Amino acid sequence: MTRGRAGLVWTAVTLGAVLSCASVLTGCASDPHKGYVLGSTYDAGVRTVAVPIFENGTFTPGIEQALTDAITKEIMARTPWRVVSRGSADTVLSGSIGDYRLQTLTRTPGTGLVQEQALTLRVNFTWRDNRDGAVRLERQDFSATTTFIPARGIAGEPGERIEIGEREAIEELARAIVGEMRGEF
Repeated sequence: MTRGRAGLVWTAVTLGAVLSCASVLTGCASDPHKGYVLGSTYDAGVRTVAVPIFENGTFTPGIEQALTDAITKEIMARTPWRVVSRGSADTVLSGSIGDYRLQTLTRTPGTGLVQEQALTLRVNFTWRDNRDGAVRLERQDFSATTTFIPARGIAGEPGERIEIGEREAIEELARAIVGEMRGEF
């Protein structure tokens, strides 16, 4: 009887391990009609990507470097691709930041102080194949928005510095851009 329980436990553990591995190897298909697929949803024909520093069309210095760094880290973390220099890359992801918009969402009724703000970053980007020059993906006015509670500068008052909101918007935009790079080509 003990052997039967041990066998049942072993079967359950093995089944759990197999299902865990299968869930790691599956992902949503780029075509919503196909559901889930086994394996990577990123193009296996691409091995390397270059990400030159995005152009900055805003008055916010340094945001182009922060976005480029976030995209590079996202590619290295979520895709099978390596990030390399432009001359040796299979593909190049380039773009420009066109809009940095800070919007007040709510104010404190009695004082009029800002309670919550939204930060929207808008970019245009192109993912081009370096081998044949073909455009693999192009997006205009692609954006990400995050909300945050601004600091008021008064000791003891809760709030976040604007850099926190910027960092969240940049990371969200990087995730979205790399997510767009999935699919069938």
